[in-house]
Amino acid sequence: MQEILDAILSGDATSADYAALALPESYRAVTLHKDEEQMFAGLASRDKDPRKSLHLDDVPLPELGPGEALVAVMASSVNYNTVWSSIFEPVSTFGFLERYGRLSPLTNRHDLPYHVLGSDLAGVVLRTGAGVNAWKPGDEVVAHCLSVELESPDGHNDTMMDPEQRIWGFETNFGGLAQIALVKTNQLLPKPKHLTWEEAASPGLVNSTAYRQLVSRNGAGMKQGDNVLIWGASGGLGSYATQYALAGGATPICVVSSPQKAEICRAMGAEAIIDRSAEGYRFWKDENNQDPREWKRFGSKIREFTGGEDVDIVFEHPGRETFGASVYVTRKGGTIVTCASTSGYMHQYDNRYLWMSLKRIVGSHFANYREAFEANRLVAKGKIHPTLSKVYALEETGQAALDVHHNKHQGKVGVLCLAPQEGLGVRNHELREQHLTKINAFRDI
Repeated sequence: MQEILDAILSGDATSADYAALALPESYRAVTLHKDEEQMFAGLASRDKDPRKSLHLDDVPLPELGPGEALVAVMASSVNYNTVWSSIFEPVSTFGFLERYGRLSPLTNRHDLPYHVLGSDLAGVVLRTGAGVNAWKPGDEVVAHCLSVELESPDGHNDTMMDPEQRIWGFETNFGGLAQIALVKTNQLLPKPKHLTWEEAASPGLVNSTAYRQLVSRNGAGMKQGDNVLIWGASGGLGSYATQYALAGGATPICVVSSPQKAEICRAMGAEAIIDRSAEGYRFWKDENNQDPREWKRFGSKIREFTGGEDVDIVFEHPGRETFGASVYVTRKGGTIVTCASTSGYMHQYDNRYLWMSLKRIVGSHFANYREAFEANRLVAKGKIHPTLSKVYALEETGQAALDVHHNKHQGKVGVLCLAPQEGLGVRNHELREQHLTKINAFRDI
């Protein structure tokens, strides 16, 4: 691994140099163990500790197949799917690996007694498999997390519709929280040249998800002048939704849970901010009953920022806790676009406010290849910025996942894999200098 790292750090190694490097027989990776999938049985979700389930192991280098690449991972990041995997909720991810393994002899590689996690990376291509022409050893890349087979016609209009669509590093093995990752080459995108490794690794999953959910015609199709309610506006998903609303001429109404998070939204340029803790909203009277009076109070607060208008779009991802309020406050004919459900999957809402006001609920999940490309292109152009707040070492991934699990983080948290320190990998210093304040916005608060 040291020879690989030396070549990357030198900055002048050629494609031939990388192709000549010997690959290691094993590498270090953050894993789950199949024989521990019941370790948290009987515990409440909050009491399940990722530090106990996530391991740093030496694992064998996987076989490289057609249309695939082995990538030296300089940095990765923690997403909510890392947390879900680590606490085995809503199901153990080993079930995903077993089903994928039955698809073909090639995918059978993924069905192992350990699961290498991670759905983001920034790094350097080491090897490509048969049939790959667009990428070569030495290319500096990021990876989006859409894994598809595309053997069915269903996925050829929108790859997210492929029946064999999966999220890499969550529903497949050999993810990015490791020194080396195995990806399909149609997951690869050029690394933004003005960003460090850890900055470049942080947008992938959440940036692409927010783009499809809010901007794409497959999601809400946001337009200029829209009022957009954004839950968790300083968090991993919400921070990108806030940026897209501002960049697209919409008005974000940012919902946060603390004055510190409100300041982060102001640093991004948002002005309409609701601190739900300060306002004391309680959308649920008890475990089984919501409080419509609180929906109305919340709607009145929103109209204070919009000149009396209701919101055109609700960017929904908390799920159960907020969904009833989201449906209520959306304008007639408006759209609630939803993913993730971090507070619970079983949503409840009053259907009268949906059907009689002709509102739409749109489900959105990650992004297709084109959407991921467009989202990354905007980062590379300095139009959308990483929201990295803290960086952990690979051996600290359990603590990073715990912090995300308990919502102690802002924006995204990064993980150094092969990179020996932060701040490496910048190739375009002039562009970086132009956007340094925005790049560091989540670090400076």
